[in-house]
Amino acid sequence: MIHTIKDFEHLWSRELETTQKVFKHLTDKSLTHEFSPSVRNLGRLAWHITTTIPEMMEKTGLTIAGVKHDDPVPSSAKAIFKAYGDAAISLLEQVKSKWTDATLEVEDEMYGEKWKRSFSLMGLIHHEIHHRGEMIILMRLAGLAVPGIYGPTREEWAQYGMEPPKV
Repeated sequence: MIHTIKDFEHLWSRELETTQKVFKHLTDKSLTHEFSPSVRNLGRLAWHITTTIPEMMEKTGLTIAGVKHDDPVPSSAKAIFKAYGDAAISLLEQVKSKWTDATLEVEDEMYGEKWKRSFSLMGLIHHEIHHRGEMIILMRLAGLAVPGIYGPTREEWAQYGMEPPKV
C-alpha cells in the first residue's frame, strides 16, 4: 500500500528500474514479432506500459512530460526505452513536487469509478507488473534473453554456478 509520497518513491523507483531491465533486452526486430493475431506484440506491450503513465496519471491532474497516450508505437527499442524512462521519471518528479501525503487521499474519476490517488498509483504499478510478466513470456518465445527481475532466470542460475530449481 502507498501511505506516503516516500512509499511511492521507493516502490516506483524499483519498478522503474525493473521495467528498464526488461526493455533493455528488446531489439528493434523483436518489437514486431507476431505470436498470434490475438496477442499484442512486444512493441505494443512495451508502448502500452509507457503510454499508460500519462494516460492514467493525467486523470489525477498531473502533467507527464514526453510521450502522449495516443502516440504511435516507435519502431526503435531505444526510442521506447527512452520514452518510458522520461515518462516514469516525470511521474516521480510530478508526484514529489505537486502532491503531499494528504493528496494521496484525494479521489479522482478513473475509468468510471472514484479512486484515491494512492490507489491509482498502486494500480499503475500493478498494471506495469502485469504487462511485464506478459513480455517476459513473449521474450522467451522470441528467443530473447530475459533478465531476472524478482529472482534469477535459468541463465543467471548458471552464472552463479548453480542448477536452476526443478520446480
